[in-house]
Amino acid sequence: MAFQFRRVGRQHESKPDKKATRLNKDSLQTFHRIFAYVKPYRGWFVFSAITLVFSALLGLILPLVIGSVVDVVLVDGDLGQLNRIILFLFVIFIVQAIFSFMHRLSLAFVGERAIADIRIDLFTHLQSLSLRFYDDTRTGSIISRLTNDISQLQTAVTDNLMALLRQGITLIGAVILLFWLNWQLTLIILIGIPIITLTMVVLGRQIRKASKQVQDALAESANVAEETTSGVRIVKSFAREQYEIGRYTEKVMDVFQAAMVKAKISAVLAPIIGFLAFASITLTLWIGSYQVVNGNLTAGGLVAYLVYTMMVAAPIASLAGLYAQFQSALGATERVFALMDTAPDIRDQPDAYPLPPVTGQVTFEKVDFDYVPTAPVLHQVSFQAEPGQVVALVGPSGAGKSTLVSLIPRFYDMADGRITIDGHDVRDVQLLSLRQQIGIVPQETTLFSDTVYENIRYGKLDATQAEIEAAAKAANAHEFILNELPDGYATMVGERGVKLSGGQRQRVAIARAILKDPRILILDEATSSLDSESEALVQEALERLMRGRTSFVIAHRLSTVLNADYILVLEHGRIVEQGSHDDLILSRDGLYFRLYNMQFKESGD
Repeated sequence: MAFQFRRVGRQHESKPDKKATRLNKDSLQTFHRIFAYVKPYRGWFVFSAITLVFSALLGLILPLVIGSVVDVVLVDGDLGQLNRIILFLFVIFIVQAIFSFMHRLSLAFVGERAIADIRIDLFTHLQSLSLRFYDDTRTGSIISRLTNDISQLQTAVTDNLMALLRQGITLIGAVILLFWLNWQLTLIILIGIPIITLTMVVLGRQIRKASKQVQDALAESANVAEETTSGVRIVKSFAREQYEIGRYTEKVMDVFQAAMVKAKISAVLAPIIGFLAFASITLTLWIGSYQVVNGNLTAGGLVAYLVYTMMVAAPIASLAGLYAQFQSALGATERVFALMDTAPDIRDQPDAYPLPPVTGQVTFEKVDFDYVPTAPVLHQVSFQAEPGQVVALVGPSGAGKSTLVSLIPRFYDMADGRITIDGHDVRDVQLLSLRQQIGIVPQETTLFSDTVYENIRYGKLDATQAEIEAAAKAANAHEFILNELPDGYATMVGERGVKLSGGQRQRVAIARAILKDPRILILDEATSSLDSESEALVQEALERLMRGRTSFVIAHRLSTVLNADYILVLEHGRIVEQGSHDDLILSRDGLYFRLYNMQFKESGD
C-alpha cells in the first residue's frame, strides 16, 4: 500500500483563537460536577474510552485501503492484491464492530448509572428540604427538574458523550493523517477552524440561554397540568374545562415560542459549520486535482486525502449539533444543580443528639414566628402542656393555630423563643428522633396510591399483619375495610385515596397514627369535613388514639373542646386566653365566650 507524495516547503503552525474557545468558570464547574458522578465508574469509563480509540482508529484505515485500490488494483490490474485487500477489510470491520459493541455497552452503563445517581441524590435532597421550601416552590417545577431536565442531561451523558468522543478521535486521527499525506492542503483546510470555533462559541451561548427558557416554560406548563389534574373535581364542578385548556395551551405555546428561538439559533449554527466544512472539501478537490495533473500527487493519494477530508468535515459538522445539544443540557443541568444546592433551612445541629423516649411535656417559652419578616404570625407564645393532657387550640381563621402546632415537629423554626419536650430543646435534638415520637392527623388526609394495608403500615414499616389489623380496629376502620372494600386490605385506594370516602380516609389515617404509637399527637381539625355518622366513628377513634398521649387539637367541634384538659385561645398570633372550658365560659367577656356563642351554643350543647 504505497503512496507517492512530494513534500514541499515548511509546515506552519496554526494558532487557534483562545478567547473564543474559553469556557466560563460556571460551565467548567458544572462539567466537573457531572463528571464527579462518573468518577465511581471510572474503570468502566476508561475501558469504554480504550475500546472507542481502537474502534475509531480501525475506521481510519479505510481511506488508506481505498488509495491502494486505486493505485495498485485499478492502475496495475492486480486482482490477487484486490482479493487480499477486501479480505483484510472484512477482518478489520469485524474487529471494529466488536470494539464498538464493547464501547457502547460500557459507556451506556456508566452514563445510565451516573444519571440514576443524580436522580437519587436530587430526590434525597428534596426530602431534606423543609416545608418552607415547598410553600415557596410549585410542585410542577420540582417534577419538571426531576424529569425534563434530567432527561436532557441523560441524553448528553450517554448518547451525545459517546458521539462526541468518537467524532473527536476520528477528527484528530484524520487530521494527523492529512498532515502526513499532504501538509500544504491540510493547512488550507485548517484556515477555517478559528472561524468555525468562534461561531460555535457565540451561538452556543445563545442556545444555552434559550434552552434555559425552554426548560422554565416546560416547568410552567407542568405546573398547570399538575394543578389541573390534582384539582380535577373542582375544575369539573365549576365547568372550567375550557378555561383550563386555554390556560394550559397558553403555557404550551410559551414552550413552543421558546423552543423556536432555540431552533432558529441551532438552524443557523449547523448550516454555517456545514458550509465551511464542505467548502474546505471543494477547495481541497480543486487544489488536489491540480497537483495530480502536475504529477505532485497520485490519484490514489488524492482519493484517500478526500476521504480523510470528509472524515474531518463530518465530525466538524456533527460537532456543531453536539455542541448545541451540550449547551442545552448544560442549561438543564444548571437548573438541576441549582435545586440540589438549595440549602435546607431546617437541619440537625452539628452536636444534635437523639431525643430519648419522652413522657410528652411540651413547653413554649416566648415563641415568635414569621413566614416573612414583615408579617409576624406568632408573638410571645408561652404555655406548658403536661404529659397526657389534651390541649385544644381555638380562635378565628388566621390566628396562628396550625402554625403553632407545626413548630413542635420543627416543620419550621421559630424566629425567637424556645420549645422544649421533656426539657429538651427541639433545635438541639436530631430531627428523625423528634418526629418519630410525634403523630399527626391532618384535616386533609393524604393517602398514597397503594393498598389500604400499605397505607396503614406507613406508620410502622416493620409492623405485622396482626398489629396492622389491631390498629385498624382501634380506628374503627377494620369493619369497612373487610365489608365494604372489594379486596379488603389489598384494595388500591387510588391517587390521594380518591376511592375512599372522607370518613374512610380519616380512619385509615388514624390507624396509621395508632400504629406509629407516638407520645405527642397533633390533630388539625380532623373531623371538620365529615358527615355526622362518619364524625361519630372518627371521633370515637380519635378518643382512643389520644388516650395517654399529649394531644394538641385544633378544635372545630364542641365535643372536642369540652373534653380538652386545657384550651388556648389565639387571636392575631397571641394567646389571649387559656384555661378549661368552664373557666373560660365564666369570664363571659372574652373571645372564647364570643366564639362559644357564635359557633357552639346554636348546636344546643
